[in-house]
Amino acid sequence: MKLMSRWDTEVSRSVEDYLKAIYTLQESGGAVRTSTLAERMGVAAPSATSMIARLAAGGFLRHTPYRGVELTEKGARIALEIIRHHRLWEAFLHQALNVPIDQLNDEAERLEHVLSDELEAHIVRVLGDPSRDPHGDPIPSADGSVDSEVYPTIADLPEGASATVRRVPSEDPALLRYLETLGLLPGAAIFLRHREPFHGPITLTADGAERVIGRELAGQIFVDPEADPERSQPELREGTH
Repeated sequence: MKLMSRWDTEVSRSVEDYLKAIYTLQESGGAVRTSTLAERMGVAAPSATSMIARLAAGGFLRHTPYRGVELTEKGARIALEIIRHHRLWEAFLHQALNVPIDQLNDEAERLEHVLSDELEAHIVRVLGDPSRDPHGDPIPSADGSVDSEVYPTIADLPEGASATVRRVPSEDPALLRYLETLGLLPGAAIFLRHREPFHGPITLTADGAERVIGRELAGQIFVDPEADPERSQPELREGTH
């Protein structure tokens, strides 16, 4: 599926935002209910209902009463293009301009709507055609394909497992700053030392230091487990117990 250029179609910024939101919500749950979309967009349900009718009339989505909405191929192409722009901007801002990871999402939200095909191609060349953004989210390719590899979370790991952090939540600046202090951003090597029973906290090693995190947070950090379960556990830095 080749992505269409936004410059070839009359699509407003608000339409792009809705299509991107619907695509993101569809990834985790199929058809999207109006109430869920309204909450995601921060608007009242009648406003979301009005936009849904407009998008359906434009051929961007299908609306099934009492079930929800799903993007058509036309709507998905535009959503994927905006997501591609957003994540390319995040990668460029972080790698080329050293913008802190907790500021990337908000800056990319503003820039994703103003990326020409020529500048996009230049950014891709400069960055070496990255496949993931700094949060670990996959960057859709120019032809609309997306890396669909699914990773387990820290909460899924058994005691004694080693893994590499691959993906973290991207929209909460405070959470990203906290993860940075813990050394739990993409690329970090971790070792799971202990799991308390009854959904208790998890003790792990990250960046040579012992960390304790709750199960809810552990369930939001996606990791790539080491293939060798016999790998020895890392040593802790002095004073980090």
